[in-house]
Amino acid sequence: MPLSGPDWVSKFPTSKSTDDLVEPFRTNAKRFISALQAAQASVVVSDTYRPVERAYLMHFAWEIARKNFPAASVQAQTGVNIQWVHLDALGQPDLAASKAAAEQMVQKYGMKVEAVLVSRHTQRLAVDMTISWQGDLTIATADGNLTTITSLPRTGAENTDLYAVGKSYGVNKLVSDAPHWSSDGH
Repeated sequence: MPLSGPDWVSKFPTSKSTDDLVEPFRTNAKRFISALQAAQASVVVSDTYRPVERAYLMHFAWEIARKNFPAASVQAQTGVNIQWVHLDALGQPDLAASKAAAEQMVQKYGMKVEAVLVSRHTQRLAVDMTISWQGDLTIATADGNLTTITSLPRTGAENTDLYAVGKSYGVNKLVSDAPHWSSDGH
Protein backbone atom coordinates (compact mmCIF):
# COMPACT_ATOMS: atom_id res chain seq x y z
CA MET A 1 0.00 0.00 0.00
CA PRO A 2 1.53 3.38 -0.99
CA LEU A 3 2.60 5.62 1.86
CA SER A 4 1.08 9.05 2.42
CA GLY A 5 3.02 11.98 1.07
CA PRO A 6 3.04 14.64 -1.65
CA ASP A 7 2.61 12.16 -4.53
CA TRP A 8 -1.03 11.76 -3.48
CA VAL A 9 -1.85 15.39 -4.23
CA SER A 10 -2.04 14.77 -8.00
CA LYS A 11 -4.55 11.95 -7.55
CA PHE A 12 -8.31 12.59 -7.67
CA PRO A 13 -7.97 16.08 -9.17
CA THR A 14 -10.44 18.82 -8.46
CA SER A 15 -12.52 20.01 -11.39
CA LYS A 16 -12.34 23.60 -12.59
CA SER A 17 -15.36 23.24 -14.85
CA THR A 18 -18.76 24.67 -14.01
CA ASP A 19 -20.17 21.82 -16.12
CA ASP A 20 -19.40 19.54 -13.16
CA LEU A 21 -21.80 21.42 -10.87
CA VAL A 22 -25.40 20.29 -10.30
CA GLU A 23 -28.54 22.14 -11.34
CA PRO A 24 -29.80 24.69 -10.67
CA PHE A 25 -26.48 25.90 -9.23
CA ARG A 26 -24.64 25.09 -12.48
CA THR A 27 -26.82 27.47 -14.49
CA ASN A 28 -26.76 30.09 -11.72
CA ALA A 29 -22.96 30.06 -11.53
CA LYS A 30 -22.59 30.19 -15.31
CA ARG A 31 -24.97 33.15 -15.54
CA PHE A 32 -23.13 35.02 -12.77
CA ILE A 33 -19.74 34.37 -14.37
CA SER A 34 -21.08 35.45 -17.77
CA ALA A 35 -22.38 38.68 -16.24
CA LEU A 36 -18.99 39.32 -14.64
CA GLN A 37 -17.19 38.72 -17.92
CA ALA A 38 -19.65 40.89 -19.86
CA ALA A 39 -18.87 43.65 -17.35
CA GLN A 40 -15.15 43.22 -18.13
CA ALA A 41 -14.27 41.63 -14.79
CA SER A 42 -11.49 39.05 -14.66
CA VAL A 43 -12.76 35.67 -13.46
CA VAL A 44 -10.48 32.69 -12.80
CA VAL A 45 -12.24 29.52 -11.66
CA SER A 46 -9.90 27.36 -9.57
CA ASP A 47 -12.20 24.75 -8.02
CA THR A 48 -15.67 23.37 -8.57
CA TYR A 49 -16.30 19.68 -7.90
CA ARG A 50 -13.95 18.06 -5.38
CA PRO A 51 -14.08 14.26 -5.45
CA VAL A 52 -14.80 12.70 -2.06
CA GLU A 53 -11.48 10.86 -2.30
CA ARG A 54 -9.61 14.16 -2.56
CA ALA A 55 -11.61 15.64 0.32
CA TYR A 56 -10.66 12.58 2.41
CA LEU A 57 -6.96 12.99 1.60
CA MET A 58 -7.01 16.71 2.30
CA HIS A 59 -9.00 16.35 5.52
CA PHE A 60 -6.83 13.67 7.09
CA ALA A 61 -3.55 15.19 5.92
CA TRP A 62 -4.57 18.32 7.86
CA GLU A 63 -5.80 16.32 10.86
CA ILE A 64 -2.52 14.40 11.14
CA ALA A 65 -0.21 17.31 10.34
CA ARG A 66 -1.89 20.14 12.22
CA LYS A 67 -4.15 18.56 14.84
CA ASN A 68 -2.03 15.59 15.91
CA PHE A 69 -4.71 13.08 14.89
CA PRO A 70 -3.22 9.58 15.18
CA ALA A 71 -2.43 8.28 11.69
CA ALA A 72 -3.33 4.76 12.85
CA SER A 73 -6.87 5.95 13.67
CA VAL A 74 -7.75 7.15 10.16
CA GLN A 75 -10.60 5.11 8.74
CA ALA A 76 -10.17 3.64 5.26
CA GLN A 77 -11.86 5.34 2.31
CA THR A 78 -13.20 3.29 -0.58
CA GLY A 79 -11.01 3.79 -3.61
CA VAL A 80 -8.07 5.33 -1.71
CA ASN A 81 -5.36 2.77 -1.06
CA ILE A 82 -3.17 4.92 1.21
CA GLN A 83 -0.99 3.98 4.17
CA TRP A 84 -1.06 6.89 6.63
CA VAL A 85 1.22 5.18 9.17
CA HIS A 86 4.92 5.31 8.28
CA LEU A 87 7.25 2.79 9.89
CA ASP A 88 10.78 3.17 11.19
CA ALA A 89 13.70 0.85 10.36
CA LEU A 90 12.49 -1.62 13.01
CA GLY A 91 8.98 -1.76 11.55
CA GLN A 92 7.47 0.31 14.35
CA PRO A 93 5.10 3.22 13.74
CA ASP A 94 7.07 6.42 13.13
CA LEU A 95 4.77 9.22 14.26
CA ALA A 96 7.18 11.98 13.20
CA ALA A 97 7.48 10.55 9.67
CA SER A 98 3.71 10.12 9.41
CA LYS A 99 3.15 13.69 10.51
CA ALA A 100 5.88 15.03 8.19
CA ALA A 101 4.37 13.24 5.17
CA ALA A 102 0.94 14.64 6.02
CA GLU A 103 2.43 18.15 6.34
CA GLN A 104 4.01 17.77 2.90
CA MET A 105 0.54 16.98 1.55
CA VAL A 106 -0.98 20.02 3.28
CA GLN A 107 1.73 22.23 1.79
CA LYS A 108 1.42 20.79 -1.72
CA TYR A 109 -2.39 21.13 -1.63
CA GLY A 110 -1.83 24.78 -0.68
CA MET A 111 -4.26 24.42 2.21
CA LYS A 112 -4.94 27.46 4.39
CA VAL A 113 -7.79 25.90 6.38
CA GLU A 114 -8.94 22.40 7.20
CA ALA A 115 -10.91 20.63 4.47
CA VAL A 116 -14.11 18.94 5.54
CA LEU A 117 -15.18 15.51 4.34
CA VAL A 118 -18.55 16.70 3.04
CA SER A 119 -18.69 20.19 1.61
CA ARG A 120 -20.47 22.18 -1.04
CA HIS A 121 -17.54 21.22 -3.30
CA THR A 122 -18.10 17.47 -2.82
CA GLN A 123 -21.83 18.10 -3.34
CA ARG A 124 -21.12 20.01 -6.59
CA LEU A 125 -22.65 23.19 -5.14
CA ALA A 126 -19.62 25.50 -4.92
CA VAL A 127 -17.16 27.36 -7.07
CA ASP A 128 -13.87 28.92 -6.00
CA MET A 129 -13.02 31.84 -8.22
CA THR A 130 -10.80 34.87 -8.15
CA ILE A 131 -12.65 37.95 -9.37
CA SER A 132 -11.17 41.40 -9.97
CA TRP A 133 -11.85 44.52 -12.03
CA GLN A 134 -10.57 47.99 -12.78
CA GLY A 135 -12.62 51.14 -12.17
CA ASP A 136 -16.37 50.98 -11.68
CA LEU A 137 -18.11 47.67 -12.48
CA THR A 138 -21.43 47.97 -14.30
CA ILE A 139 -22.99 44.52 -14.10
CA ALA A 140 -26.38 42.94 -14.72
CA THR A 141 -28.19 41.38 -11.80
CA ALA A 142 -30.11 38.15 -12.37
CA ASP A 143 -33.30 40.06 -13.26
CA GLY A 144 -31.42 41.90 -16.03
CA ASN A 145 -31.16 45.27 -14.30
CA LEU A 146 -27.80 47.00 -14.42
CA THR A 147 -26.06 48.10 -11.25
CA THR A 148 -22.77 49.93 -10.93
CA ILE A 149 -20.34 48.97 -8.20
CA THR A 150 -18.14 51.89 -7.24
CA SER A 151 -17.02 50.56 -3.86
CA LEU A 152 -13.65 49.15 -2.93
CA PRO A 153 -11.95 46.77 -2.98
CA ARG A 154 -12.36 45.66 -6.57
CA THR A 155 -12.25 41.96 -5.80
CA GLY A 156 -14.79 39.21 -5.36
CA ALA A 157 -13.16 38.26 -2.10
CA GLU A 158 -14.16 41.40 -0.21
CA ASN A 159 -16.65 43.55 -2.10
CA THR A 160 -20.03 43.34 -0.36
CA ASP A 161 -21.79 45.06 -3.29
CA LEU A 162 -20.65 42.22 -5.54
CA TYR A 163 -21.88 39.72 -2.94
CA ALA A 164 -25.38 41.16 -3.44
CA VAL A 165 -25.12 40.74 -7.22
CA GLY A 166 -23.99 37.13 -6.80
CA LYS A 167 -26.86 36.47 -4.41
CA SER A 168 -29.32 37.66 -7.06
CA TYR A 169 -28.08 34.73 -9.17
CA GLY A 170 -28.24 32.24 -6.28
CA VAL A 171 -24.44 32.31 -5.97
CA ASN A 172 -23.64 33.24 -2.37
CA LYS A 173 -20.31 34.36 -0.93
CA LEU A 174 -18.66 32.63 2.01
CA VAL A 175 -16.94 35.67 3.52
CA SER A 176 -14.40 33.67 5.53
CA ASP A 177 -12.99 31.94 2.40
CA ALA A 178 -11.68 34.42 -0.19
CA PRO A 179 -12.50 32.56 -3.43
CA HIS A 180 -15.51 30.52 -2.24
CA TRP A 181 -19.04 31.02 -3.60
CA SER A 182 -21.81 28.44 -3.21
CA SER A 183 -25.51 27.70 -3.38
CA ASP A 184 -26.03 28.81 0.22
CA GLY A 185 -22.90 30.68 1.33
CA HIS A 186 -21.37 27.66 3.10
